Amino acid sequence: MKHPVDVHVGKRIRHRRWLVGMTQQQLAESVGIKFQQIQKYETGMNRVSASRLWDIAASLSVPVSFFFEGLSDEQHVDESAMAAEVPSDILKDKEALDLIRSYYAIPEMQRRRLFELARVLSDAA
Repeated sequence: MKHPVDVHVGKRIRHRRWLVGMTQQQLAESVGIKFQQIQKYETGMNRVSASRLWDIAASLSVPVSFFFEGLSDEQHVDESAMAAEVPSDILKDKEALDLIRSYYAIPEMQRRRLFELARVLSDAA
């Protein structure tokens, strides 16, 4: 039986990997394992050891704590997110992740302008 923490960590690995544009094979090679093991981690079928999580975090350029962020949000409704009408599981939304990836691909000056435009539009809505 899958443990909810293992499932959460696996989802965070998958989302970060996808966000940086890395394949399961590339991540597996960077940490010295087979891609099938990455698949098992991402689905929560296999628990990630502390040392392996450390290696995965380094490969994905995030602190180990990244994989545990939002864990309590899955167990309890985040009222501030509800107030802002932002889903607490935003990282599960492929469209949102694609938007974030595209946003960071824009040069910094244009990105700032786009951000200001989005802020103005959201305030007007």
